Amino acid sequence: MIEAGTAGFRRITLAVAAAGFSTFALLYHVQPLLPLFAQEFGVSAAASALSLSLATGLLSVSLLLAGSLSDVWGRKPVMVASLMASALLTLASAGVSSWHAFLLMRALAGITLSGLPAVAMAYLGEEMHPRAIGLAMGLYISGTALGGMAGRLVTGVVADHVPWQVATLAIGMGGLLSGLALARWLPASRQFQPQPLRLGLLLRGLGAQFRDRGLRLLFLSAFLVMGSFVTVYNYIGFQLLGPPFDLSQTQVGLIFSAYLLGMGSSAWIGNLAGRLGRGLMLGGMVLLMLLGTVLTLLPWLPAVVAGIAALTFGFFGAHSVASSWVGRRAGAAKAQASSLYLYFYYMGSSLAGGFGGVLFGCWHWTGVVGLVLLLLLAALIVAGHLRRMERREAITL
Repeated sequence: MIEAGTAGFRRITLAVAAAGFSTFALLYHVQPLLPLFAQEFGVSAAASALSLSLATGLLSVSLLLAGSLSDVWGRKPVMVASLMASALLTLASAGVSSWHAFLLMRALAGITLSGLPAVAMAYLGEEMHPRAIGLAMGLYISGTALGGMAGRLVTGVVADHVPWQVATLAIGMGGLLSGLALARWLPASRQFQPQPLRLGLLLRGLGAQFRDRGLRLLFLSAFLVMGSFVTVYNYIGFQLLGPPFDLSQTQVGLIFSAYLLGMGSSAWIGNLAGRLGRGLMLGGMVLLMLLGTVLTLLPWLPAVVAGIAALTFGFFGAHSVASSWVGRRAGAAKAQASSLYLYFYYMGSSLAGGFGGVLFGCWHWTGVVGLVLLLLLAALIVAGHLRRMERREAITL
């Protein structure tokens, strides 16, 4: 098995982190472009958000199957095919003139993108030595977070100077190059043992996860927290491009650099949660997201920027606590529990992110904030239940 510090470790982590970077850039690069889509294709804010919601919704469902397909076909082939197909679909989306054709490209990309996040963690878990797995996984997650930020930032800035199709082509070409690099650099699995696809066994295993009350609450938390975060990011561009802010597309794109704060919060809050209690830290991060959301209501740009920063820091902290908590509770069924967590995570992005556009069309930014506050209040109640459950289990132990 691969030890940290070796040439094999560096080669694998670089390849997987680069692939994660491109995967999340391909997924999220459309988010700062939603106002441009609404203008160019003549659609509403809610309809423009379908370019992201359709992709994340189909991604969430496909995640449940992609891991099982890799059990049959192998880890590396599924990851390479996933990244290459997604890049080609993104390149194709830059050349369509119809809104419905563009949505079709995004929907298909949501399906194909599921192959990498569903399989990369399984690959690292099989190939890395237990002493190296934590560092390898951390580098992969950092790559995905950087990719999500870079995809948003690049398209937001570039689209202010050239047509949005140019930015989309750049993201697609980057994904294609990453796919070729993954095929060349990533070693074939050594520890992998092919398994037959047994759909009935898969469904029974997934259903078994819902018997644990703690996991049910964590899945619900993923839906609520991710739904809140994506809803704000989907429509904040519409708010800031208009009065009283009147920002440029470049200035709005730069706001996505708040992701850097979130990347820092993941490791720090995850470490604090181990000492102070996961339920306490989860509730604290949700409260921070609530505060940040309220600040975006103020007609003062520094307050809005501070609110987005607080929301982003709180989201990544909450996600770090909840996702690691799933792994601790799941026991031997970690892969299935993680797949379900990601299913609810992306389904929250799809459903709440799409519905937020309907409210934006009716009540503008106030309607979006109202929805997000309701979701976060529900997430705060869930965190309270998890904290009480954590205390009872600690007393029992």
